[in-house]
Amino acid sequence: MPFLTEPEPERGARLEILPGISRIVANNPGPMTFFGTNTWLIDSADGTIVLDPGPEDDPEHIEAILRHTDGKVALIVVSHTHHDHVGAVPALKAATGARTVGFRTSAIDTFQADIKLDHGDTIAGMTALHTPGHRSDHLCFSLPRQDETILFSADHVMSWSTSVVSPPDGNMAHYFNSLKVLLDRDEAAYLPGHGPLLRNPQNLVREMLTHRVLREQSILKKLTEGPTDPAAIVDKLYRGLKPRLHKAAERSVLAHLLKLEEEGKATRDGDVWVSV
Repeated sequence: MPFLTEPEPERGARLEILPGISRIVANNPGPMTFFGTNTWLIDSADGTIVLDPGPEDDPEHIEAILRHTDGKVALIVVSHTHHDHVGAVPALKAATGARTVGFRTSAIDTFQADIKLDHGDTIAGMTALHTPGHRSDHLCFSLPRQDETILFSADHVMSWSTSVVSPPDGNMAHYFNSLKVLLDRDEAAYLPGHGPLLRNPQNLVREMLTHRVLREQSILKKLTEGPTDPAAIVDKLYRGLKPRLHKAAERSVLAHLLKLEEEGKATRDGDVWVSV
C-alpha cells in the first residue's frame, strides 16, 4: 500500500499543516504510534480547538499545547479513548477549563465527555462520523473549508500504516463498515492521529479494504487446512513481520476470526479455530 513517511517532526513545535490547522507531535514514538500522537490545533471563531491532547505521561507535550494556545482552549475534542489520545485530557482540562467532546458512549470509565456526540452531529463547524472498528467510540471529524473539505481521520485511517483492530473493543466487521463509510465521502485530505497529511485518501481507503478482504480470505483458507490458532496463522501469513509486531498481528487475526465466527464460517474450541 502507498504509505507515507516523513522526517521526524520537531518536538514541542507548532507545525502548520494547513492554514489555521497545526499539529504538535507527542514524544511517544513506537511501532504503533510512528513518531508519536498528533495533537491537532484548529483555529475557530471561539478560539483554538485541541483535538487529541495526547498521552498523560508527557508533561512537556502538555506544556507545548498550553504555550502554543496561550492557555486559551475553546474545546478539547477526543477522537477515541486509547490512552495515547485521551491520557492528557485531565491535565489540559484542569489548566484551561475547556469542555471536552467525544462519542456519546465512552469505551473507558475514566473519560466521559462533557459534550456527547453521535454520528452526524456537528460541533464547531465539524461533523462527527462514528467510525468504530479500531475502537468502539472512534470518531472522525469532517471540516469544510473554503477550498476543500478535510477529515481528521484519527486512527481509523492513517497515512503511515494500517490500523490494529484488537478485540474485544476492536471489531473487524465494524472496521470494514467504517472504511466503506469513508469510501462514500469526498474529503480531499485526511489528517490522521499519527503520521503526515494524506492527499487522495480514497485510494488508500480502497486499498485498505481490499487488503483486509484478501487477508480474511487467506485466514479462511488456512482454517480449511486444519485446526489452528492466531499465532500459527501469523507465522504462516505474515512472513517477514518484525517480532515486535507479532502480538499486534495476532490481535487483528483474532478480530478476523471473530468476524468469521459471527458469519458462521468458523468456530473454535478455546484458542483453536476451524472452518465450518
